[in-house]
Amino acid sequence: QVQLVESGGGLAQPGGSLRLSCAASGSIVSIAVMGWYRQAPGKQRELVATITNGGSTKYAESVKGRFTISRDNAKSTMYLQMNTLKPEDTAVYYCNLALGLMQYSGQGTQVSVSS
Repeated sequence: QVQLVESGGGLAQPGGSLRLSCAASGSIVSIAVMGWYRQAPGKQRELVATITNGGSTKYAESVKGRFTISRDNAKSTMYLQMNTLKPEDTAVYYCNLALGLMQYSGQGTQVSVSS
């Protein structure tokens, strides 16, 4: 059984920073691909960034250069450092874990960017 718990969301001003964390539990965590997705009101869920167990990363064009995804396999925790936040980054952010056909998501954490 895999459990994912996000934390670190909140309110930030434009240009500000937030750091999201995803604490994962389960036997497959260390070998799975993990990632962050987000869903803004009235929009479809979109991929933000992914990271393999070996540390290879991919980013959506909209966050390249501003967001950094990382993971600590020893702690089974993934992070998303978000800098230079924009109002359009406002969304619920979901932690995701994938291995083969298995997919798991957390409950999400709200990120709001507003002055």
